[in-house]
Amino acid sequence: MSSLRTGLVLVTRYIRNLRGGSQPILAEASDGQAYVVKFNNNPQGANLPFNESIGCELYSAVGLASPGWKPVLITKSFLELNPDCWLQTPEGRLRPTAGLCFGSRFLGGGSARLREILPGTRFKLVANQESFWLAWMIDICARHADNRQAVFIEGAGGGLKAFFVDHGHLFGGPKGGQEPHFLAPRYLDPRIYRGVSSLHLQNLPRVAGRLDADRLWKRINSLPDEWKTKSAIEGLSQCLGRLSSSQLLQNVVDTMVDGDRRKYGLECGPSRR
Repeated sequence: MSSLRTGLVLVTRYIRNLRGGSQPILAEASDGQAYVVKFNNNPQGANLPFNESIGCELYSAVGLASPGWKPVLITKSFLELNPDCWLQTPEGRLRPTAGLCFGSRFLGGGSARLREILPGTRFKLVANQESFWLAWMIDICARHADNRQAVFIEGAGGGLKAFFVDHGHLFGGPKGGQEPHFLAPRYLDPRIYRGVSSLHLQNLPRVAGRLDADRLWKRINSLPDEWKTKSAIEGLSQCLGRLSSSQLLQNVVDTMVDGDRRKYGLECGPSRR
């Protein structure tokens, strides 16, 4: 039994289905917490549990906010009692595979207000707005094949903090092998990138250079064996290789800034191409 299975939680109550191509569900577990659960035989691809879990670990390792996660156990009896959570396919309904699934802590509920979309006028209230640039750089190096997703938690005083979610399309996508354009993993609303200083952009490569790759590999070794697909592990290895090259990272940042200017005409720090 892997070390991650210490303190394993059991999914006990189905709450509702959630939007998304992987057809996740919101469920309560035996630890009393609510989780966004993604099934191993989801419609998007076999690499998704690895991508989601190691995406959370990678983001946390470079100081980016991401919800906590756990492997959560889905039993056959739970699936039989909750047919509404079954997957929809062109051939009809498909029962999810029982076993350890990826579970991301649900950030909604309680006194905190969860917002999935913000009007552009409120981006200036996001305390970690500048982190969207670091997330974009990491996503380019990780071959993220989809737009960057984030949710915003609003505190009692009206301040906001972004949490980066949905890492399933990292490392070439849920099936591996995709080679996305560098603009593909941008957050959809480009206004989130405005007002960031040139000094912050110049420091981005140094942040990634402090990544503890050995610790990340130890976390990978602790994943459920069925999550560790060959293409996902190769995709991560290539990502870490890119993140270890300061010159490559500087080129990536220069490309991001120049591409942002050409496409959107945004004002940000000067390029050092």
